[in-house]
Amino acid sequence: MRPRSSISRTAGVLAVSALLLAACGGEEATTTDQPAEPDTASETPSESASDLPQGDGQLVIGTLLPQTGDLAFLGPPEFAGVDLAVQEINQAGGVLDNDVKQVKGDSGDGTPNVAPSNTRDLLNAGADVIVGAASSSVSLSVIDQITNAGAVQISPANTSTAFDTYDDGGLYFRTAPSDVLQGAVMANLLAQDGNDNVAILARQDSYGEALANQVEKVFESSGGNVTDKVFYDANASSFGAEVQQIAAGKPDAVVLIAFNETVKIVPEMIDNNIGPKNTNVYFVDGNTADYSKDFPKGTLDGVKATFPGAELTGDFRQRLLSVSPDLEEFTYGPESYDATVLAALATVAAGSDAGEAIATKMQEVSEGGTECTAFEECKQLLQDGEDIDYNGVSGAVEFNDTGSPSSATVGIFEYGPKNDYSNLDYVAGQI
Repeated sequence: MRPRSSISRTAGVLAVSALLLAACGGEEATTTDQPAEPDTASETPSESASDLPQGDGQLVIGTLLPQTGDLAFLGPPEFAGVDLAVQEINQAGGVLDNDVKQVKGDSGDGTPNVAPSNTRDLLNAGADVIVGAASSSVSLSVIDQITNAGAVQISPANTSTAFDTYDDGGLYFRTAPSDVLQGAVMANLLAQDGNDNVAILARQDSYGEALANQVEKVFESSGGNVTDKVFYDANASSFGAEVQQIAAGKPDAVVLIAFNETVKIVPEMIDNNIGPKNTNVYFVDGNTADYSKDFPKGTLDGVKATFPGAELTGDFRQRLLSVSPDLEEFTYGPESYDATVLAALATVAAGSDAGEAIATKMQEVSEGGTECTAFEECKQLLQDGEDIDYNGVSGAVEFNDTGSPSSATVGIFEYGPKNDYSNLDYVAGQI
């Protein structure tokens, strides 16, 4: 499989930590740091089609996305992204002369056995590629199950840095960027807003811990002070003790790295005088949602948030609505669409629907060739013998040697008096 290099990953972390403090306002930042040579001790597969594993001739896409749990609000746009991609792929003649088949499963949200049992069902249904999960901790709970079966896992929403070093045999990918980038953007935003002393309250899981550590690292490197970094059990019934701990430090700002438990934590913050009316409050992708039905008007007015992803175009929004007319959230819909298209294009390039064959072509179709933006166009280029560079609706999505985007965009948003949010800016950077 694709070789992994911990040395080149470290170089990328250092580069983005430095560049994002200087890059804001939507301009793409660049770095001249050269990655170290990859670890050649890992076996690198031959890219000759005759040497690649062969499948049964039909690409089967499994979706392991949240239908239940705290991230269920992300499920509809993610499913819609996959549905739309499969529809457009099949309208363009499918893959390997067959329609792409889709099978669906619920990732849940950390509830024991929900994701593993649904993953088993997807694999038993013949899934060559599994799109999901949304939660980083859920993905980590099933990644071995998927990759040991020889299937590709590609998440539209995993941002934990844990995947940058995970031994996945070259079978794991994601279209959302590592939180190396979001953490740097958040730290930069905190500094730009004039915050000197910041507290971080985060979920105690792979997502919350990694993002909190990255925010702390970059913010302190810019001269800021983190008064407290407190992790909490997301399944707790109350978060009063943790909130009181960070309130005691009298921070200028609080970064809340959470999921749906936000609706319980914010009232605790207000009771301890560190709510949005008293303190600058910041959310991240896990809790950037419409809270217009959860809080009294004005509760979140002025709260800022960061969220990975390029600006959603009106054309793509309408295409998503064509397959899911009731959509209200569109978050990670573009990333889900791109994950599916990239898997299909890698299948065309490999000439095989076997997961291990698809994995060898994922990076190749994402960068370095003739640019194309639609499946039908890209497929024709591949059939004409050309190398392609798919640029998707979520951005360029050029995979690095860890299976993550090597460059990405993070949006900055602000909540208004109705407790919903709107965009302020987009920040692009290299990872």
